[in-house]
Amino acid sequence: MSPKLTVFFIVEPPEYEVMACFLAASLREQFGDQVALVGYCPDTKIDQVSPDVREILRRMGCDLRPFPVEGRFDPPYPHGNKILATMERRDTEFSAFFDSDILCLRPNRVENIIKDGCVSLTPAASMIWGKAETWNLIYEACGMKIPEDRIKLMRQKGDRGRIPYFSSGLFSFPEQYRSAEGKSFPEVWMEVAQTLDAHPDVPWKRPYLDQISLPLAIQRSGLQWNILPEEQHFILGGKLRGDALPEGREIYTVHYRIMKVLKETGLTQGARKMLKKHAGVKRIDQALRVGLPDESDDE
Repeated sequence: MSPKLTVFFIVEPPEYEVMACFLAASLREQFGDQVALVGYCPDTKIDQVSPDVREILRRMGCDLRPFPVEGRFDPPYPHGNKILATMERRDTEFSAFFDSDILCLRPNRVENIIKDGCVSLTPAASMIWGKAETWNLIYEACGMKIPEDRIKLMRQKGDRGRIPYFSSGLFSFPEQYRSAEGKSFPEVWMEVAQTLDAHPDVPWKRPYLDQISLPLAIQRSGLQWNILPEEQHFILGGKLRGDALPEGREIYTVHYRIMKVLKETGLTQGARKMLKKHAGVKRIDQALRVGLPDESDDE
């Protein structure tokens, strides 16, 4: 049976190509063949992806594809690569974007992270790029009204509802959906992002443009937002830096941000075991070497 969901992510040298290999291994471990895997690299850097990374992704059945970046944001906007990758064509019913610095920890099902007619995602951990009243300007710039819905941010203190603001680190959407104007969700997202990016009065656009534009894109496309449980996208670092994973909670996916946090949280060994199982190596630079002794698990 063909996969219903494609999980895609950024493979960009030097740092994100390494993280992408661990992510791909964890996706294969926890989702198996339920999902197709695609790693996207900016076309200006595709020739810099290491042969070891290419081989590891090949072993895990992950396609490596370039996407164009020149002139699509002016000036260049690296955080916008996820928007550009989202716009690439995929043939599955749903697609899900995962930031490269994510690791899947326990067996999961596609149905847990998708929903018809919705963009499925989690609230942002916090909002540090502006004030609540800034939303008035942002919605006005796009000719839209602020939605009546209110949500609670992931690390928010108190129960006061906030204007919807989501993490762009993990989200899924229906690929074949089209808006009333005949546009896909990625096309609408790019349109909204470029509108805000070009508006001279919108403050703090970079590097937060992807997340600022995301709730507006969902609303304009005619889709709904489906808020996933925090266990499906548990954000480490920040206020939780140095804390162990909470006991008694079935956390499926962690967003660790930097490799050092994996070690601090005791997840490095598990990440390497998954890479060993699905790619045959525990270290990225071993993929094309022969006869090397096995690496220690506790590095």
